[in-house]
Amino acid sequence: MSGFNINRRHFLKSSAAISAISALGWRGFDLIKSLETLQVGVIGTGWYGKNDVLRLIQVADVNVKAIAEVDAKMAEGAAEIISQRQKSGKKPTVFSDYRKMLEREDFDIVIIGTPDHWHALTAIDAIQSGAHVYLQKPISVDVLEGEAILKAAREHNKTVQIGTQRRSTPHLVEAKQKIVDEGLLGKVAHIEICSYYHMRFNGDPPVQPVPEHFDYDFWCGPAPVRPFDGLPHRRWRAYMEYGNGIVGDMCVHMLDTVRWMLGLGWPEQISSTGGIFVQKESNANITDTQTAVFEYDEMNVVWTHRTWGRPADPDYPWAFKIYGEHGLLKGDVFKYEFVGNDKTVVRGEVWLEKDLYPEDVGEKDLEIHAAPATRRHMLDFLSAIEKGSRPVADIEEGLISSASCILANVALDVGRPVSYDHEARMIHGDEESTKLLARKYREGFTHPSKRL
Repeated sequence: MSGFNINRRHFLKSSAAISAISALGWRGFDLIKSLETLQVGVIGTGWYGKNDVLRLIQVADVNVKAIAEVDAKMAEGAAEIISQRQKSGKKPTVFSDYRKMLEREDFDIVIIGTPDHWHALTAIDAIQSGAHVYLQKPISVDVLEGEAILKAAREHNKTVQIGTQRRSTPHLVEAKQKIVDEGLLGKVAHIEICSYYHMRFNGDPPVQPVPEHFDYDFWCGPAPVRPFDGLPHRRWRAYMEYGNGIVGDMCVHMLDTVRWMLGLGWPEQISSTGGIFVQKESNANITDTQTAVFEYDEMNVVWTHRTWGRPADPDYPWAFKIYGEHGLLKGDVFKYEFVGNDKTVVRGEVWLEKDLYPEDVGEKDLEIHAAPATRRHMLDFLSAIEKGSRPVADIEEGLISSASCILANVALDVGRPVSYDHEARMIHGDEESTKLLARKYREGFTHPSKRL
């Protein structure tokens, strides 16, 4: 590809917006314009699959020419809204099997918004087909899946951006630059991250017939087939067969945020405790209460979630708190606040771009506060492809954050701390835990660790 044609229609409406973005040093706005239209495919067109592709359409000249989705009704709805938003007005071709889509079409970019248990196979197949990939977090359901994605990306020289878009959230970029990078915190020796959202499924629906428009067997793919008790869209997060619970879903964002802010790599050791302590009436098998400790040199990052009761700090129910010797920095998706020991206070708030992107308003299921971050994440992705550089949420960063959260669940399962060796792809001195680095795949599917 020779370059990208970035859609600056909305940004050119507001010189103030451009000035603010430039002041924060946003990558992506210096892309070379070209007549070339990017060819895009989407695998998984549920909640975040649609969210991501619609944000890409807003900032780049793209043609979404095909989508893959196992729910025919969901696919039709996605194809319709994409046709309304993209410049050509064309509906993308719909496939039920993503493998056939990759065989028949060539793509510059593939966006993956499947449930977690499908992330590894779809990402690796898309990379091997010749596409750059935008992959939702966490990158995998087990550690060795993630290692295999990283290996494929590097071997095929493809850019993979992970949907940990806090790294592109305007007010958090501002907090990093104004507080962390300027040294206002001093030495940091303790970090707390948390989620107290009541987001765990609490029902126990009966088994029912699978609707004709939904291919449940292929939806399960390499994972176990649970008794069908209703469409699993978004509810799949309640089951460990398809994800890693609240730690895999919510901790990964906040752990990734503080790692990015402070330049942290792999934790030296990870431990975890928890279980289903309160919400026992549900058929969900993820924890409703869990604490994990990610140990670094002279500093711990402590995660806590509860899907019941009141949050410890009602103003920051899903958040990070970075404790430095000179002050405290708190942040979430809506705001940040720094309070220094000398009573200095610095605050910032979420950017909303309703005036620049009026189509955001009323879009079904859109987290409008997160849309600016996703747009910038897409621009950073495109910039990295153009320049041959690493994006801000490169696959390796996604591996560290995702695998660390998965390892917290491994530590919970075995009842002891674990220390992962990324180079050797094993847990030090622990054969039992090492065996848990790869989940068993269903017959007919091959675990990508076979390729390592």
